[in-house]
Amino acid sequence: MSEATQGKQAVITPLRVVIALCLFAPFVAMLWVSSYAKVDPILIGVPFFYWYQMLWVLVSTVLTMVAYKLWQRDQRTRKGGDAR
Repeated sequence: MSEATQGKQAVITPLRVVIALCLFAPFVAMLWVSSYAKVDPILIGVPFFYWYQMLWVLVSTVLTMVAYKLWQRDQRTRKGGDAR
């Protein structure tokens, strides 16, 4: 390990918790199949089971973008805070 990484502890901040939740939410939503394993309500002739999953494709994309932007902000603040 290099000297730069030695002695640094992983810091859990509220921002990092939000990032983790943004990345974890789609997994929970898709793995909890019993919550969406039904036909009704039908949207434009498409059963709930299918359009719910397609909706999560879009929601996952947005949540991943948010997590990425928050991670960039976190990294900028950490680099700025280390320059003492």
